[in-house]
Amino acid sequence: MDATTDIETAPAPAPAAPTPLPPQPTTVGKLPHHPASAGTARRITSTVLDGWHMDEETIDQALLVVSELVTNALEHALPPVALHLRRPGNDGALRIEVGDGGPADHEGTWTTSCAPDEHGRGVSIIALLASAHGTRIRAHAVTHWAVLPAAA
Repeated sequence: MDATTDIETAPAPAPAAPTPLPPQPTTVGKLPHHPASAGTARRITSTVLDGWHMDEETIDQALLVVSELVTNALEHALPPVALHLRRPGNDGALRIEVGDGGPADHEGTWTTSCAPDEHGRGVSIIALLASAHGTRIRAHAVTHWAVLPAAA
């Protein structure tokens, strides 16, 4: 008698859905400690977020937050100034960080040239737009951060 063996093979598993990448920081690097750096930071942010396919409202809000954080670093802190963006992860949150060299001994030229009621609203604006914001202080470095809800 011929004996045959049937081998049942399981179908090949379907390819797994791509695992979402964890949020990766994008470090823009050090920006010059110059008033034009706020505009540079906005342009870079716009390009990065557009590349991440962020919606227009999130990009607009992020540009305002970046502008405020970078301007504050330029007006109130020592160099270096660095911008970090973190792609939204599973929580859908965009994290923006601006690092600086800590408090300056004197205010910047814009702050000293204008009336007190013409400045000082940046933190309030960030608080309205961000789901969370704060400051991380280390020796010779300060990082101001904000988290924005984001839709991709």
